[in-house]
Amino acid sequence: MNALVTVFAQTAAPAAGQGAGSFAPFLFQIAAIFAIFYFLMIRPQQKQRKAHEASIMALKKGDQIVTSGGVVGEVLHIKEGLKDGQPAPGLGDHVTIKSGESRLVVTRGRIAAVGGEDPAA
Repeated sequence: MNALVTVFAQTAAPAAGQGAGSFAPFLFQIAAIFAIFYFLMIRPQQKQRKAHEASIMALKKGDQIVTSGGVVGEVLHIKEGLKDGQPAPGLGDHVTIKSGESRLVVTRGRIAAVGGEDPAA
């Protein structure tokens, strides 16, 4: 019984110097997990979003697009907004598209994909 009490006494309370040192590996593990998440999830998603936004901003007449609602069409006209009196492309610009025999007006920010196959072919 005496040996059991001695074992519990040794494991129950660490020395004052040991308790403060065990926090550094924990912080290192948290930083490593954050770095892994950043490089495997956040950074690729940011690159993909920037590439998508660049393709939407480079939209021109005649491009084939797919809207976020799934409508496939061809760009007929882009009405750009004004900034300081000058036309400036933005995600709120109105884009007129032709899908089949219909013409639709969508905002530039609701375009899901640019390019692809010709839907009439």
